[in-house]
Amino acid sequence: MQLLGLAQGQVRLGEPLPWSIRDAQGRLLLARGHVVENEAQLAALLERGASVDIEEVRAAAAQGEALRTRQLSLFGLWERALWQLDRVLRSAETEPGFVARLDELVRHIEALTLRDPDIAIWLTVRQDRKRLTIYALAHAVHCALVALLMARRLGWDEPRTGTLMRAALTMNIAILELQGRMAAQGVPPTPGQLDQIRVHPARGVELLRAAGVDDAAWLEAVAQHHERPDGGGYPDGLRTVAELPTVLRWIDVFMAKMAPRALRAPLSPQVAARQLFQETGGHAAAAAIIKEFGIYPPGEFVQLKSGELAVVVRRGANASTPLAASITDRQGMPSVSTVVRDTARPEFAITGLPAVQAVVLRMPPERLFGIPE
Repeated sequence: MQLLGLAQGQVRLGEPLPWSIRDAQGRLLLARGHVVENEAQLAALLERGASVDIEEVRAAAAQGEALRTRQLSLFGLWERALWQLDRVLRSAETEPGFVARLDELVRHIEALTLRDPDIAIWLTVRQDRKRLTIYALAHAVHCALVALLMARRLGWDEPRTGTLMRAALTMNIAILELQGRMAAQGVPPTPGQLDQIRVHPARGVELLRAAGVDDAAWLEAVAQHHERPDGGGYPDGLRTVAELPTVLRWIDVFMAKMAPRALRAPLSPQVAARQLFQETGGHAAAAAIIKEFGIYPPGEFVQLKSGELAVVVRRGANASTPLAASITDRQGMPSVSTVVRDTARPEFAITGLPAVQAVVLRMPPERLFGIPE
């Protein structure tokens, strides 16, 4: 049984549970179909390390059980996209039509991203440490949406952008389970795991060819996305690397640095962006990514001059003045409700990042963005 830490937004009060809830050791707390009546019950479950069997989650997602009685918010649609990717990648070896299914998902991710780029960026910044076992899915989707935002800022045409997004979604098709295990394990990779990592680009190309992929640029991007022009990459130590896999590697590394792991905390967007700029020598692709995120990207905690702690929800007219939703009052006490502050106003100017970076955000993101829950 592979357990996935339960997030608060996954449980709908007053509705039957689509899966059983277990504690961190796998012991049953509530059976599927049970109704969690109120916030107090939910809080008690979360305090006990509530988890769900990942296979039950997949089954519920496939059957649409969790979606029968409510309309999904944009956050819910993004969550569903993760499980759509899971089904598409796992069906590559067993079902015909893989390329068509992946193309449909690419169009869906593009639509979600362009519908609200700020929420898309939020998802890459505010990642849940309790969901490390599905890191492979989240990472692939995040890389694809960042690739789209970068490509549009640079004026790339649709075919080139689509190829990069397809490569982002499939570059780790050979190590889906391994990525989740490594993110969640509290020890460094084993020699056997490192061997699998080293060959996964080549193995990924084999799987994609077998699934009907014949796009040379797509396959090349997957094959070379860990190669480096100094010859220090893998699996072949190439010194001449094509543009698409080079850009994909930069996006891959940038997103990985901001993702939490059991062994380490994520880098802040500011540090990850600075390292990206330095590594690429200020390449136009890196500059485009950094401009999309801004100095204070959506999802970043900021301290306001008013004394309030807030979380950025919208990028502003310039990189240093976003809109931020307060999550404490002026005395630093947690707020029951939230107010969006325009940090371009002097009284709500950003004075810096919180002194304690391990801030826990328990408020549903829909509330912060003013989306009906």
